[in-house]
Amino acid sequence: MKTGAFKIVAQNKKAYHNYFIEEKLEAGIELFGTEVKSIREGKVSIKESWCSIVDGELLINGMHISPYEKGNIFNKDPMRVKKLLMHKREILRLLGLVKQAGYALIPLNVYFKGSLVKVCVGFCRGKKLYDKRAAMAKKDADRKIERMLKEYNR
Repeated sequence: MKTGAFKIVAQNKKAYHNYFIEEKLEAGIELFGTEVKSIREGKVSIKESWCSIVDGELLINGMHISPYEKGNIFNKDPMRVKKLLMHKREILRLLGLVKQAGYALIPLNVYFKGSLVKVCVGFCRGKKLYDKRAAMAKKDADRKIERMLKEYNR
């Protein structure tokens, strides 16, 4: 995904730590006007959110969109369950994949693609504690190597 063509509004950095991302999918999201205005101001959080499939519909749970300041009576509940827009066959394919043990659908990014709000949903497999430790050790080793090379090249 290129960041130049998109305006990323929110990221779920925790997902990259807690899950192996097997596949990334793009989905639209069903929103009301005041919610879109609030997202444009950057008042959205997907840190504790997840996706579920209910009655053939893909839903995002735990996504917080702060109420728009000038929205008065038109503001919706900030934590309401929002519908994600995908083709039916894609949702059915995901349903089959998610039923496998250890897999989940996690929102990774919320961004604007033109004037439309999109969500990047990751098909993820949960990391065990030793996987997280190994990833942190690898990242730390890479940082040390970079630092050593930088000093050596001076």
